[in-house]
Amino acid sequence: MDDPIRHVVVLMLENNSFDRMLGCMREVYPDLEGVDPNAPPRTNPDYPDATHTFGQLPDADYTVAQDPGHELDDVLRQIHGGCSGFVADVVQHCPTAPGSERYQIMAYFKKGALPVLHALAEDFLICDHWFSSVPASTWTNRFFVHSGTSLGHVDMPNGFFHPGIHCYDQPTVYDRLNEKNISWKIYFGDFPHSLLFTHQSLHLSGYRHLERFFQDAAGAEAEFPQYSFIEPYYFGAKQNDQHPPTDVRHGEALIAQVYNALRGNDELWKSTLFVLLYDEHGGFYDHVPPPSTVSPDQHTNVFGFDVLGVRVPALLISPWVNPGVLKTQFDHTSLLKYATDKWGLGPLGNRTAQASTFADALMKRSSARGDCPRAIEVPVASDNPPDSPLNGHQTALAGFSHYLEVNATKPGDATIATHSKATAGTYQEQSAAVAERADQFLAKQ
Repeated sequence: MDDPIRHVVVLMLENNSFDRMLGCMREVYPDLEGVDPNAPPRTNPDYPDATHTFGQLPDADYTVAQDPGHELDDVLRQIHGGCSGFVADVVQHCPTAPGSERYQIMAYFKKGALPVLHALAEDFLICDHWFSSVPASTWTNRFFVHSGTSLGHVDMPNGFFHPGIHCYDQPTVYDRLNEKNISWKIYFGDFPHSLLFTHQSLHLSGYRHLERFFQDAAGAEAEFPQYSFIEPYYFGAKQNDQHPPTDVRHGEALIAQVYNALRGNDELWKSTLFVLLYDEHGGFYDHVPPPSTVSPDQHTNVFGFDVLGVRVPALLISPWVNPGVLKTQFDHTSLLKYATDKWGLGPLGNRTAQASTFADALMKRSSARGDCPRAIEVPVASDNPPDSPLNGHQTALAGFSHYLEVNATKPGDATIATHSKATAGTYQEQSAAVAERADQFLAKQ
């Protein structure tokens, strides 16, 4: 059978583990590697009193007060001893965290508490062994989903961006797509993380605001990009990336909006694969120890990149997949493997070359399904906090945005002084400055 997929749409959200978001789906699929409601809850010892434990129970909160640790050192502590260090890491990372917050590290959402994600999981294909590519934070794993490597980096800059230290000049999937004349777009909310790749400065015509995605999805199928990557809002009142402490229902709304846009265009829907991913687990508990893997082309003495990160939610959504569970081991380079095989793209490193692909799951049907939900109700979330400290990802992007502004603006331009002041202002002022920098950079280039 000819490949029915002409469009691949990827939405990558932030910082949630598989158990937390999809562990409950074992109630629907008994073979899913999730949370068995009939078994005693898994536990993690407290710290420093290991005689006290916190159990894995179905009452996760939509918001959490603090951002759990998820840098390399944190994750290595968390997965130590068969994933028994999650609670202990919270105490070491956030010494003032009360018991209720330590407990939230272990909690998961009961079935139906995330109506969008759980409905799509029940109607389409769950990948229950999809791991983040590195046991580290957002930047590292987002580098892997676009390029198959982070050039040995496992950290994010702490505000100040130094191009001599953080230079990401590796080939990306967008380079490879251009080489084959495969159309692509990156739709972004406020500031696209993918601008960190130096090669992207050659391809800035591929960037569009997130709102443009919905316009394009309503248009002619033949004009829609063959490969689309969606970056959510990372900042401010519109933040919908699901990064703590924002209400995860903002991300639920985005998922529903993307699905409804694709499903509402019948010709586009019947030729599309929608891949829903999360960059990394964000410090939340998952019970499956990450497996070993091959090192990419570049690594450092700090870390060998020979073990995957913690398991994350992943769904394959299309009228060409049957509902169920796909138990193959994947990581973010599996997406690159699928794309490189599908379109005959050039190589993207050792990790991509050996990754498993999910292509076979899309070739099991002789016709597109006609029973897929016509639309999913968009949930309402509580307002994002009007003012709060920037999280590590936001701080790093703010630093990079300032670097771009200074290097893309003529000396004496008043916007530099204005935005430098805003960077030290309120959360909303900082968020607005970062978004404006992205628009100015893309417009001037």
